[in-house]
Amino acid sequence: MAKTRPKQTKDRHQEILVAAARVITDRGLAETRISDIADRCGVSPGLILYYFESKDRLLVEALTYANDKYYLAQTRELRRMDSAKDQLRRLIDLSVPGLLPDYERLEEWALWIEIWVRALRDPALAKEREVLDRRWRQSIADIVRHGRTTGEFPDGEDADELGMELGALIDGLAIQVLMNDTQVSPERMQGTCRSVASKLIGAEV
Repeated sequence: MAKTRPKQTKDRHQEILVAAARVITDRGLAETRISDIADRCGVSPGLILYYFESKDRLLVEALTYANDKYYLAQTRELRRMDSAKDQLRRLIDLSVPGLLPDYERLEEWALWIEIWVRALRDPALAKEREVLDRRWRQSIADIVRHGRTTGEFPDGEDADELGMELGALIDGLAIQVLMNDTQVSPERMQGTCRSVASKLIGAEV
């Protein structure tokens, strides 16, 4: 029995995170109750608070779980591509909400927006947000460095700076797409991100 308990605990923890991500995405954090999440995954509200202490803690862990899952899948896919240009194009496409129905990220984007709003007034959440955002920008910078090594991208602005600039552009446009802005469709976001990336990097993307 002792050998099965850690796995059962881990599975239950993960089930709660998956349920929390879906409920928060559907209802928003403000309208989500611990009991809603408990009903979704078939446990007691007390068990959820035992694992996570608060709704804010649960939000951070749900986002981290969704982000880790996406990041791992993205990293595996991009590593199969030799070309840095192909990698960057694919990263942009995967980041556009609603562009690829078979590779949806709406749930993770919804959690990101909740984190950004809460982090404005919560220093602990702000630190968690910074760690996740730093990894996002680093993934872009790594592609730029790879492209310079292969000769696809010319030397120029610091790769980390480019990662911040392109990351901020993608984040900002994604919010407009999620808000159903009539002037910012998924396709327009895709084209704008590729165009700006080409200008910043100095090579067509």
